[in-house]
Amino acid sequence: MDGVKVIADGMRREIDAGKEIGLKNVSSPCSISEMDDHDLSKLLDKPRLKMERKRSFDERSPSELTTGLHRGLESYETAYSPGRSTLDTPPSAGTFFEPHPIVGDAWEALRRSLVYFRTQPVGTIAAYDHASEEVLNYDQVFVRDFVPSALAFLMNGEPDIVKNFLLKTLQLQGWEKQIDRFKLGEGVMPASFKVLHSPVRKTETIIADFGESAIGRVAPVDSGFWWIILLRAYTKSTGDQSLAETPECQKGMRLILALCLSEGFDTFPTLLCADGCSMIDRRMGIYGYPIEIQALFFMALRSALLMLKPDQEGKEFIKRIVKRLHALSYHMRSYFWLDFQRLNDIYRFKTLEYSHTAVNKFNVIPDSIPDWVFDFVPMRGGYFIGNVSPARMDFRWFAIGNCIAILSSLATPEQASAVMDLIEARWEELVGEMPLKICYPAIESHEWQIVTGCDPKNTRWSYHNGGSWPVLLWMLTAACIKTGRIQIARRAIDLAESRLLKDSWPEYYDGKLGRYIGKQARKYQTWSIAGYLVAKMMLEDPSNLGMISLEEDKQMKHVIRRSSSWTC
Repeated sequence: MDGVKVIADGMRREIDAGKEIGLKNVSSPCSISEMDDHDLSKLLDKPRLKMERKRSFDERSPSELTTGLHRGLESYETAYSPGRSTLDTPPSAGTFFEPHPIVGDAWEALRRSLVYFRTQPVGTIAAYDHASEEVLNYDQVFVRDFVPSALAFLMNGEPDIVKNFLLKTLQLQGWEKQIDRFKLGEGVMPASFKVLHSPVRKTETIIADFGESAIGRVAPVDSGFWWIILLRAYTKSTGDQSLAETPECQKGMRLILALCLSEGFDTFPTLLCADGCSMIDRRMGIYGYPIEIQALFFMALRSALLMLKPDQEGKEFIKRIVKRLHALSYHMRSYFWLDFQRLNDIYRFKTLEYSHTAVNKFNVIPDSIPDWVFDFVPMRGGYFIGNVSPARMDFRWFAIGNCIAILSSLATPEQASAVMDLIEARWEELVGEMPLKICYPAIESHEWQIVTGCDPKNTRWSYHNGGSWPVLLWMLTAACIKTGRIQIARRAIDLAESRLLKDSWPEYYDGKLGRYIGKQARKYQTWSIAGYLVAKMMLEDPSNLGMISLEEDKQMKHVIRRSSSWTC
């Protein structure tokens, strides 16, 4: 945290002196059945707290929360007081620096993507690419896609758009969800929704997609986690705790938690997930316990812990969360972590060990370690691997899981620093000419045929198979600020600024170095635009990091010690 203060004091503040861009009521190119109950405007009638003092939740440990929640939610420490961007600050507020020319264009493009329902903005569409012949579902508001847009609006002092989105998706969660006569869990959040305007009937209607229309028909596991994380970001940014404390939001959180904390046959604290359940929404061999979902799971649990009321229903969830967090942090830090020493240990594993004294607990065959790993892992540095399950370790690097692990403090300070060391040491492989590789390395040839099912979009170094995604810039920047490695973020942003506007804000880039615009990438992809703006505003005002970052829980430090599985 001291590092963030130093960075904040020493950084130059850029002020947006470009033209002021007003909200544009664009008609949503979206689609379907009237929401005649719970009008959004009624939910918005709830009283709001004054926002002069922007303070939010106290970052307390799980043990403190279990014993002290009856005292209520106290204010967040002032060192991480929520700040807003200085985009609207007059030049007299400080030394004036000319902003990058593409900032104004980015804001204009972001506002053009806004979707309205009954005159109120409720989200942003995935892409505003009129040149594309196939619309598919890019004209919808996606929960995960809206997160960087929401952060941009929060940092720019426009929280009402985010509040509208949170309430609207909360209503959609309450819909009955059925796919091929099978009813989904009550707490599932939609992957996306769309708005249909009928000029003849003069009505606006909404339809949500819970996976029944998705490619592969997979329900989104990450949507609920992102919703909780965004609710905490809204509360942290505005200091308005009243939204999170409403019965509707409390119930929404409990329903999400009930799904992922349910007891079953698992012997691991990680969350079992299908392929295609997250941002990597096509078959990419992530079935099992993918790092992205585990990191988001951890972050959502910690965020919910700060917002759940210790009433009769909330107390039980708080206890379950605390137990799960301790087990999950131990499991992830021990078994998902890979550095040079750990790789050497796995290389020397014995197999077919029985009983609780086993060192190779998952019976991983050392010969299954792919050759590229030995050259990829540097002497200094490490990362959380993609998946761990019986007889299988997916050694691939996944950007989202590692960045979220840092932001949520799932990674210890030492591990977070090691991830940054790895990015610096393997810059060409992970960043190249456009940040950031979603995963590394790409799978190809016979393995590509088997793992992806010959997916023509996920060919090597394209899309989810080693493609470069500009949206990941905001996560990388946030992780850099938190670890005090600001030079990495600046270098990555410089690369992005040299191309993004010129290339019309593509969805992703192809090639080993991210040199080519993706073969099927949409232009004016909203989260590419918003991700850049969030990265810039966090550099401009590092206190913005507080709304999306969680500090280390001191009570879980004891689980950092290496277990017997670390040595042979």
